[in-house]
Amino acid sequence: MPPRQPPEQSRQPPEQSRQPPEQSRQSPEQSAQPSVPSAQPPVPSPQSPVPSAQAPALPAPRATARRVTAPFHEPRRPDCPWCGSPRLRVRLRTPDLRYRAPGTFVIEECRDCAHTFQNPRLTPEGLAFHHREFHDTRVQPLVDRLDTARRHRAAARALLRSPGFAEPESWLDVGTGHARFPEAARDLFPYTSFDGLDAGSRVVRARTVGRIEEAYVGRLTDPHLTARLRARYDVVSMFHHLQYAPDPREELRAALTVLRPGGHLLVEVPDPASAFAALLGKWWLPHGQPRHPHLPPLDNLRAELADLGCTIVATDRRAPHVPHDLSAALLLALAHTLPAGLRRATVPPVAAAAALDRVLAPLLRRTRFANAYRIIARKGPR
Repeated sequence: MPPRQPPEQSRQPPEQSRQPPEQSRQSPEQSAQPSVPSAQPPVPSPQSPVPSAQAPALPAPRATARRVTAPFHEPRRPDCPWCGSPRLRVRLRTPDLRYRAPGTFVIEECRDCAHTFQNPRLTPEGLAFHHREFHDTRVQPLVDRLDTARRHRAAARALLRSPGFAEPESWLDVGTGHARFPEAARDLFPYTSFDGLDAGSRVVRARTVGRIEEAYVGRLTDPHLTARLRARYDVVSMFHHLQYAPDPREELRAALTVLRPGGHLLVEVPDPASAFAALLGKWWLPHGQPRHPHLPPLDNLRAELADLGCTIVATDRRAPHVPHDLSAALLLALAHTLPAGLRRATVPPVAAAAALDRVLAPLLRRTRFANAYRIIARKGPR
């Protein structure tokens, strides 16, 4: 799934502004409850996507943008957060190219396990600030035009073809956003109940229009939410979600907690080993600084799931490829260098690059230029 849209998290839906005072003061636990029947439409409590259940209070973004952002960073760690190796190398340094928030961000790579991560990483306050900072009117429309429904149906079909897989009764899509995946997958699983979880209020609107049955606002790693959903689902899916997680391992453990024994986990992640990552550098969209703290490689994720007692059913580096590398990189570069008055001039070259992305996709997805991978894993019987 394409990168998330931080702007949606900062805008409250109109119905929330008209609610009585006693409804507007909700605890974090109340905001993570499933939506109530349509006779009483749910009103989410807005939460910034930080690992804690309650986001810290922050100053106004425009005021903060003029200040030094060092307090938003933790101290640099000297070792790899995945394997503990001290053999690190700087992969790139970049500003926030997508939303132009202040600061410079460093991506390092472990020379032993190839884990790619932000170092120093953002504090919870920094994550909250950068996830609600700016409105993206440049890259997101390009991403929205991609044929996501086709790719989502292909992912659901891959799970349907898995050995021993039966049609699930319940399915949770984590990081669902507007619930485009459940909407597409319902064509293949008409009798499955789809629920959605997201850090922003988009998931509630998705429930309102009928794309999902239940909507949860928060993080899967929130203890009260994990406890409430324990062993409830036959399938948990995460499309381009793990790169946003402050701790991917904790996210995987939480996903297995809400799975029933024998349930399936479906994960798609940008591939840091893609040749486009090296070729395009900071202009490669999945690098996504500062909002992508981790990009775990396929081998690391596969080994971690095996250590957690899962059986790896299938992996794929071809079908999950998203054809946007050249057009998104060109759009980022032009929007970053041209003054605002000349940005309309970017439309023809970006459209040409997008057409080239689509034409080359059948070939590139069979090479090291493929930019994403998929893992299907089955939870053990206990």
